[in-house]
Amino acid sequence: MRIATIITAAGRGTRAGDGPPKQWRMLGDRRVLDRTIAAFVPFGPVVAVLHPDDMALLPARAGLAVCPGGASRAASVAAGLEALAGDPPDIVLIHDGARPLVTSALIARVIEGAAAHGAAAPALAVTDALWRGGGQVEGAVDRSGLWRAQTPQGFRFDAILAAHRAHAGDAADDVAVARAAGIAVAIVPGEDDNLKITGPGDFARAGRILGERIGESRMDIRTGNGFDVHRFGPGDHVMLCGVRVPHGAALAGHSDADVGMHALTDAIYGALAEGDIGRHFPPSDLQWKAAASAIFLGHAVARVQARGFTITSADVTLICEEPKIAPHADAMAAELARTLGIEDSCVNVKGTTSERLGFTGRGEGIAALATVTLVAP
Repeated sequence: MRIATIITAAGRGTRAGDGPPKQWRMLGDRRVLDRTIAAFVPFGPVVAVLHPDDMALLPARAGLAVCPGGASRAASVAAGLEALAGDPPDIVLIHDGARPLVTSALIARVIEGAAAHGAAAPALAVTDALWRGGGQVEGAVDRSGLWRAQTPQGFRFDAILAAHRAHAGDAADDVAVARAAGIAVAIVPGEDDNLKITGPGDFARAGRILGERIGESRMDIRTGNGFDVHRFGPGDHVMLCGVRVPHGAALAGHSDADVGMHALTDAIYGALAEGDIGRHFPPSDLQWKAAASAIFLGHAVARVQARGFTITSADVTLICEEPKIAPHADAMAAELARTLGIEDSCVNVKGTTSERLGFTGRGEGIAALATVTLVAP
């Protein structure tokens, strides 16, 4: 059974107070939307639906696609569904980007409910007394049978796609769209901590919940290192950390010989205890001849996400006499950050020489060292 997730994050969140839209604000050491996406990546591909002005804030990467949203929530969800229609999943989950504390247990419950019933959504029974009134109480409301709706809401993909295509106007959520199309939706137990960040006070509450979770669990923090070497051969440029750098020679290798990306890829595989590039992309396999090294690094990043980790920092050192690294270091760091799917500020690239000693000192090639840190909350 193939699962995909649509995360709605195209709103402006004006009720959250001054500052950027709530999905782009920090919650702990990560943005709200980054935390939300990380919760769903282990279950399958994710489509983040963003405001057109925000597309550059979340580059697409392995397991994550982005698309522009519409003028309403329903239009944004419809855009996400159409983005998946070319290769449709069996079950699609639709989740609010401003619910960053959703747990894997809740996601699994919704998937199970959608698979069994065709559609399922989490909710919490209303337990407080309900009143009707304006400035004073005018009467009580019977709370029996009332529920507080949450997301993710899960549906068989073909059914909810047809429902959205037939729906006109906006809707409170996708359960409303489904029910308008005659789709029955099962209720599964929600979670109190699965709050939707709406007002300024919700950030404080979410921070307290996050702190409690970290305090209750043992964080899995891993560090990996990688080392690679390529000799010079005929050519007029070298590929270093995804950047084409003019030079009087090229690096020789089975792929594009990007020594920096290779070292970083091996560092990630090392942190995951999953071997090295040679295990996943054997040099004997001709399909990888002259391949872009970003393919290898992208695969390693996908393995990080599948294992439930987040890359928090990466550091690459390029060792050579020529070409000079400093003029290109920022561009290299930005390109690595794009492939890793993390902020530029979390990636560092630097160059050093070996003081004319050894093969790098003689100008025979380039070596690279890389260190990466992974964290699973």
